Amino acid sequence: MFLRILMISDVYFPRVNGVSTSINTFITEFRKAGHEVTLIAPAYDEQTTTSVELDDNIIRIPSRKVMFDPEDRMMNRDHVRKLLAGLAHQQFDIIHVQTPFVAHYLGTWLAARLGIPCIETYHTFFEEYLFHYLPLAPRFLMRALARYFTVRQCNDVDRVIVPSTAMRDVLLGYGVRTPQSVLPTGIPLQNFGNGDRQRFRHKYAIDASRPVISTVGRVAFEKNLDFLLDVLACIQARLPDILLIIAGEGPMVPHLKKRVKKMHLEANVLFVGYMDRATELHDCYCSTDVFVFASRTETQGLVLLEAMAEGVPVVSTAVMGTKDVLREGQGCLIAEEHCGEFASKVVELLNDPDRRAALSVSARHYVKLWTADLFAEKLAALYQELATDSTAVAETEELQTKIV
Repeated sequence: MFLRILMISDVYFPRVNGVSTSINTFITEFRKAGHEVTLIAPAYDEQTTTSVELDDNIIRIPSRKVMFDPEDRMMNRDHVRKLLAGLAHQQFDIIHVQTPFVAHYLGTWLAARLGIPCIETYHTFFEEYLFHYLPLAPRFLMRALARYFTVRQCNDVDRVIVPSTAMRDVLLGYGVRTPQSVLPTGIPLQNFGNGDRQRFRHKYAIDASRPVISTVGRVAFEKNLDFLLDVLACIQARLPDILLIIAGEGPMVPHLKKRVKKMHLEANVLFVGYMDRATELHDCYCSTDVFVFASRTETQGLVLLEAMAEGVPVVSTAVMGTKDVLREGQGCLIAEEHCGEFASKVVELLNDPDRRAALSVSARHYVKLWTADLFAEKLAALYQELATDSTAVAETEELQTKIV
């Protein structure tokens, strides 16, 4: 069945994060399968009028910066509401809301007026997120507010998509009654495997024999990067030449740089910022001997799969969504959030090239279970189910009205 899909999100590229990556991955796979997808997302410049990126069928909405989180934007609601007549003409089958802010309320508003189902993906574990950005508010209050709004919003839509079983269990514990479907994003495996280790190391003057670990993602407080610095210090005591590459940007960069200096690790940490996902990011992965990760709040952890797709062994904690992604010995070693244990597993791999090679082979094999086209097909089937049910209900109501 050919589908016309309307997505709406408070974030998208050029804002780089897991939500943007997930949206882009699904859109790409849906279009390859012949479906039509339109995305409503914020403009990130000084535009004062609504713009449409015709090549990508993306409607950019004028937006303003968000207090306490200047990387994000708040879309102008009136500009979206003015699109109603044009959107109705396109006869969408379903609306998929990707974020719980302005996009949620506009998405449910549009769905009601267009008479189509509305689903929402719960990408972010907000209970463990919000208090980092509103530090003056009591932590217990921010957690309670996150739970309250999560339940209200999830119960507003026809289906909730969660990227992991852990996130499903959290929402059930909150009291969410809307049916949930566990559907991770997966990765476009065909885009991986072409990274150039030497090119990246040459660019950043990293010796070919130097032991390198890396982590990729938004440099934010909820990512538990302070712990990785503690791990680095433990490793550095045993391997003085170790280098940690931190690829990404975010509000925690100044804090980490100060801490690196205080710990006298300036020679052991390289901040490289955001990288082009089509080229340099792949080189960055491949320049690495071991990929490290310790976030407590991931709802899926796509960067773990990306690293493994490039054949890079992973050492990571398994918390929340990463529990679904990681399997001990299949491209990774799982560690507790204990500095000594985590560091020991990394050092063991750095000192054992044969074991790294074996994990590299198993990693490339394991990620074949996580291809994006597989999960896009499952999500499209869910869209079709909801759209069909909605049409049947509408036809029944119309018939009942005629009989009366």
